[in-house]
Amino acid sequence: MSKITMYVTGSCPYCRMAENLLRAKGVQDIEKIRVDLNSDLRHEMMAKTGRRTVPQIYIDEKHIGGYDDLSLLDHKGELSTLLLQSDGV
Repeated sequence: MSKITMYVTGSCPYCRMAENLLRAKGVQDIEKIRVDLNSDLRHEMMAKTGRRTVPQIYIDEKHIGGYDDLSLLDHKGELSTLLLQSDGV
């Protein structure tokens, strides 16, 4: 399964919804980077993604975007395929 990284805050409902969707797809490990605890990490997220809002989700090295983007991939039937791929395949 692919590596999942999410920039999150502790009180973000969209972060929880993204995590729930990923867990429903069988993802067990999610690296969460808490940008509300460290402003340097928020600046890092903004520099990498060009976005200010959370969550910001990566599947392996591919920036997916936020919860709406993740949900759209799921509705299009593309999320499961992305999750099963890995950088080494």
